[in-house]
Amino acid sequence: MSLSSSSSAVKPFAMIAAVCANNGIGIEGRLPWRLKNEMSYFTRITSTAADGKQNAVIMGRKTWESIPPKYKPLANRLNVVLSKSLTELPKGAHRLMASLSQSLQVLSTDETIDKVFVIGGQVLYEEAIDVDECQYIYLTRIDSNYECDAFFPEVDLNLFKDITQEDSAVPQEVQQENDITYRYYLYQRV
Repeated sequence: MSLSSSSSAVKPFAMIAAVCANNGIGIEGRLPWRLKNEMSYFTRITSTAADGKQNAVIMGRKTWESIPPKYKPLANRLNVVLSKSLTELPKGAHRLMASLSQSLQVLSTDETIDKVFVIGGQVLYEEAIDVDECQYIYLTRIDSNYECDAFFPEVDLNLFKDITQEDSAVPQEVQQENDITYRYYLYQRV
């Protein structure tokens, strides 16, 4: 499904997530794990922008609400919250939009935006992965299982190829924090 029409092109975007062995991403509105270095990686990937520009992070209302107040808004990024029910901008957010397609159209015309990242949750990931302009998926795969009630969609390897080895920004080696091991992956739409 493509969001661009002949009159307005939508710039490519990326999704970024950490998943456990069963593709779980959260439970009861929070992360089931605490991985400080993985959070630093998320911050680095979503914050690194071309000079004079910033990146945008698009998230659903529940994801926004799950961010601890001291971290809102996510620093050095334009924070876009998607909601069909909110009528006013959440405190700390930069933009409130009704849909993924609307936010991508608006951000694609904003000259100050370098890259766009979809950062969750489940419903937004499920919608975004099927959009042709979703060109990249940054996925941290945690080697353990956690109880989760929110999940990341399966990455179809017929549609996305693993290009982890081709990107120097993505650490290649197995990571370890506490007793948890994980790896970073980068997929590109073929």
